[in-house]
Amino acid sequence: MKVAVIYNRESQKVINLFGQPNREKYGLAAIRRITTSLKKGGHQVKAFEGDKDLIDSLEEFMPRTLVGERPGMAFNLSYGIQGQARYTHVPSILEMVGVPYVGSGPLAHSLALDKVVAKMLFVQNGVPTPAFTVLDAPGFELPELNFPLIVKPKNEAVSFGIRIVKNEKELREAADIIFKEFEQPVLTEQYIEGREINVGLLGNGSTLETFHPAELLFGEGGPNIYTEDDKRRVSGREIGVTCPASLDKEITAEAQAIARKAFTVLGCYDCARVDMRMDSDGKLYVLEVNSLPSLGEHGSYVAAAEAMGLDFSALVNRLVEVASARYFGTPNPPELVRTRKTESEKVFAYLTERRDQLEKRIEQWVNISSHSNDPVGIRHAADEISKVMIEVGLNLVSRYSDPPHVWAWESPRGLKNGTLLLSHIDVPFNSAMGGEHFHLDPEWLYGEGIGASRGALVQLEYALRALHRARKIKDIPFGVMIYADEGRDCEESAEFIEKAAGEAKAVLVLRPANTNNSLVVGRRGQRRYRAVFRGQPRKLGQAAKHPEVMLRALSALEDIAQLNDRKARLAVSTVNMHTHAYPRLLPHRVDATLQASFPNTRAAEQLEERIRNILAEHQAELALLSDRLAMPSRRINNDLLKSLRETAKRWEIPLNTETSLWPSVAGLVPPKVPVICGMGPEARALYTGQEAVSRISIVQRTLLLAEYLLNGGKW
Repeated sequence: MKVAVIYNRESQKVINLFGQPNREKYGLAAIRRITTSLKKGGHQVKAFEGDKDLIDSLEEFMPRTLVGERPGMAFNLSYGIQGQARYTHVPSILEMVGVPYVGSGPLAHSLALDKVVAKMLFVQNGVPTPAFTVLDAPGFELPELNFPLIVKPKNEAVSFGIRIVKNEKELREAADIIFKEFEQPVLTEQYIEGREINVGLLGNGSTLETFHPAELLFGEGGPNIYTEDDKRRVSGREIGVTCPASLDKEITAEAQAIARKAFTVLGCYDCARVDMRMDSDGKLYVLEVNSLPSLGEHGSYVAAAEAMGLDFSALVNRLVEVASARYFGTPNPPELVRTRKTESEKVFAYLTERRDQLEKRIEQWVNISSHSNDPVGIRHAADEISKVMIEVGLNLVSRYSDPPHVWAWESPRGLKNGTLLLSHIDVPFNSAMGGEHFHLDPEWLYGEGIGASRGALVQLEYALRALHRARKIKDIPFGVMIYADEGRDCEESAEFIEKAAGEAKAVLVLRPANTNNSLVVGRRGQRRYRAVFRGQPRKLGQAAKHPEVMLRALSALEDIAQLNDRKARLAVSTVNMHTHAYPRLLPHRVDATLQASFPNTRAAEQLEERIRNILAEHQAELALLSDRLAMPSRRINNDLLKSLRETAKRWEIPLNTETSLWPSVAGLVPPKVPVICGMGPEARALYTGQEAVSRISIVQRTLLLAEYLLNGGKW
């Protein structure tokens, strides 16, 4: 589970510094101790300051989850930065954005912090508490309570401002300090001479556990109460903790019962510490409930947990389990995936527990430069993917491999009558656009080639690693083919892809999905041509019988543009022009690159014939540069599509279908072999400086691929 430890220490990231500042802070050593313990418990942990950047930090750390996947949880240690009811600030934010968290909610914290309201609730519900009154302002009338008295701020915790007063003069002095320093009313209550007892609680409802009572032992040289200086360890005396406290069974049981009732009256969750005084007659009085008990090394809550057999690491992880039980009805709600015996759920657990690794791996791939025209980079990328194939137990297929253009591997069961997975390692390069470095936001990962290539490569790797962990690779007939010339229209790899696809029972092409989570069931084909217009060199303004070559070229290209036919799904356009000219003379040659899109080969041939006829009228030549075949929508794909949809439905993975204007290697698959394209993660802005891949889609599509293979590609 992802656990975000939220604390307040140094950050003052607020819009304005306004209101009473917080004086409570966790030490760095304590925070490290907590995060280390959670990591030992198998959680992915990161610590965050509870400031105005918290929501953005949580969004980045806790992306959306799959159905059945462990949601992230916050481990709240935050005392707040400033203002009133500071304990409630972070829990309120977490409530608003929908992040589960350890500890009490805003209401319980606000009641526990407002000591007057808390004591009123105690009185109404029969929880014993010392007699009290509230002093609202200087010049107050003397309360009808007998000295000595305890004075403290009405809305503070951790012994801030607490003091014993023995007469009116001391009372007014102490109250004036609180009025000025804390800017709030003063709670005055009867001082109970006796022993300081507290009881820790852990759990909720019928599973609420009470720790053995602990007793604070006050050293020499100070009042018989726990002060702010004692907490800061600057009082010059040692405060000891004895747990279990030396109490008879009846008083122990009574203290635990009172603590349980006080916890329930205030509506606390998960954990709390109830502070009490016991007089010489053995009568107990609740002073306050600490709804956010300290997990510091010297705290009485930690000491009491140890007395119950919970060391620090066990206590911290138990708090997460308790909160999980409250939110989800079982201590480790989605932890069920660890106890299920099916390979499917083992695969699910492997992938969802490695979200961070998937994203880190994508970053590593973005940092590998392998442009289509970069043989050194291609070799580096090929070595990287080859290591993965070896590690998961696949074997190189020499008959379908032709380095440095294409590589193929198969499982021990072989490719024949299995599924062929297709992806590419090259990144088509636009020299006019600089490479985008890896970065992320709460929903998307960005980087050069991240949607076109890198996301799919990591999807493939982790789907295979999940199957390898489940020890299923050897049982599944499938193959993997990686090619390196997508940016060169598969000039070298096409023959090998076509042959390998002919041996397979089905083909899945890991090209990216569009932003509507669609699989691609049909693609147009695409051809690229070079039209060459030739003429005679001439001077500017020189008389001639024939129009200059540039005008002929523009006229011909305008005629070709008229061949576009939306209804027939035909499109053709000029995508580049280059002129040749001698110094000081007009161009004598024009080279134009044309790009044509078509639904099938027959339509492509007809369109090409019309283009050639137009060019012939303008004395021009036409050469075919590349030919990417169309992927027609076919009924033979329906059962394969149905199988993928059923798998997606099980995990509530959104899955639509569409056709695409862009070609892919899916067009090379023989007509009798089912093929689905767009199996890669959802991507946007391909081949631009804003190319991105969806964070949730990476996990969804990896799971979808692994689950399909796990079923043996049966459909």
